[in-house]
Amino acid sequence: MSGDRQDQGRVRLDKWLWAARFFKTRRLATEAIAGGHVHLDGQRVKPSRPVRVGDRLEIRKGEVRFEIDVLALSERRGPASEAAKLYRETPESLARREREREARRLAAQAPAPARRPDKRARRRLRDVKGGRP
Repeated sequence: MSGDRQDQGRVRLDKWLWAARFFKTRRLATEAIAGGHVHLDGQRVKPSRPVRVGDRLEIRKGEVRFEIDVLALSERRGPASEAAKLYRETPESLARREREREARRLAAQAPAPARRPDKRARRRLRDVKGGRP
């Protein structure tokens, strides 16, 4: 059927990422793909690339990296519970994300200084950091 907008069993990558709720808009999904933040089976791809069941996607959003297997296709964005059924995150990816989350949590617990540095201490900090002469 030449009149069909898509072949059976294939959906554009940008539409799928939007439907699976990895990105809030299709435009953000398209920009992420074009910027090299999304790889399909280890290869950089274009937003119009068809996704098929069984494909492996690597998605980078900021510091967070997802490695997922495509389980189902959808062009429509639905509730999060339905979107979660479209993919399965690999166990390695889950473990890596949990380690990174824990490291960020521990880094955020760094002790705050007891008081604000005085003028002399600020000058020393500036010298150490390589600030203005």
